[in-house]
Amino acid sequence: MQGTTKSGTKILIVDDHPMVISGCRSLFASEATVEIEEASDVKSGHRAFVRCKPDITIIDINLPDVSGFELMRRIRKTAPDAKIIIFSMNDDPTFVLRAVDMGAQGFLSKGDDPRLFVKAIRRVASGDNFISPHLAEAVTFSGAALKANPASHMTPRELEILRLLAGGYSNKEIARSLNLAEGTVKNYVSDILAKLGTRDRTRAVLRAISLRLV
Repeated sequence: MQGTTKSGTKILIVDDHPMVISGCRSLFASEATVEIEEASDVKSGHRAFVRCKPDITIIDINLPDVSGFELMRRIRKTAPDAKIIIFSMNDDPTFVLRAVDMGAQGFLSKGDDPRLFVKAIRRVASGDNFISPHLAEAVTFSGAALKANPASHMTPRELEILRLLAGGYSNKEIARSLNLAEGTVKNYVSDILAKLGTRDRTRAVLRAISLRLV
């Protein structure tokens, strides 16, 4: 990747899988000017972002505390111009569109060729956007399916709360995790049930799992 990143490029990778971190580091082993920081969850990821001010932040969607989408929201709050690439096992076109809507400059599947990872960083570092070719094609040819998917009608906050519901969190615990009022969480849950066409939390979680939303 010689000459593909600027001098002193800082990359922050937020992922809780050591093998992923190790693989990413190996891709830049010969790049003396590339500095890689790492974090394993949203809290440590946000602290690392504030501390090291990376040029590019790479975020996994499925993190152990709250989701990568929540981390992106927190980063965007204080750094709206931050360059972010979502890196995930979930390659559902709905999630690709959600990431782009939230301002991600790139989206990669963990099943992609590692060379695409390097290419994505090169493109995003230069100010362009990058989506894995097969994901871009899936988004292009799945219009009807996207409209039928309940996730396309949910806000990032609703998807985050749905994920926490699936993790067994109570309204009070969700409120604490996301710094929201408990009454606000209750209203979100009601909207989620309506959008999923279910009557209770258990059925909502089961439907979400069947649709691969969590």
